[in-house]
Amino acid sequence: MEFVSPYIIAGIAGWVVSQLAKYVVASFKGGKIASYRQLYLSGNMPSAHSTTAVAVLTVIAIEDGLSSGLFGLALVFTSVVLYDAMMVRRSSGEQGVALTALIKESKSNVRLPRVAMGHTPTEVAVGAIIGVAVGLLVALFV
Repeated sequence: MEFVSPYIIAGIAGWVVSQLAKYVVASFKGGKIASYRQLYLSGNMPSAHSTTAVAVLTVIAIEDGLSSGLFGLALVFTSVVLYDAMMVRRSSGEQGVALTALIKESKSNVRLPRVAMGHTPTEVAVGAIIGVAVGLLVALFV
């Protein structure tokens, strides 16, 4: 009987690794130590959504096989997550930028919203690559 699920470990590890990578990238881009908020904010490089979903998908592929029903379900779920990160959330972020510009232009007293841009295809791809690596490591060591 296993006390630790490699599927859950892969998901948690994927998210943690991706958020830490996001912090490092933000610090490097800014030329100084980034705000601790970078450890939990959405958006930016790499996509934590992609890393998390692909890490779990990878463990399922290794543990249950590519022809398992669980892998099929995880593949569909992961595809939706990747599509959503690139297309839906990205579009919402662009709309948020436009809305913020309109609020500023109208000199309204409405509080400006935080705009999360979603992810570029590169951010999603890098997240997916990290997810495969995390999934492989979890499958090997857990």
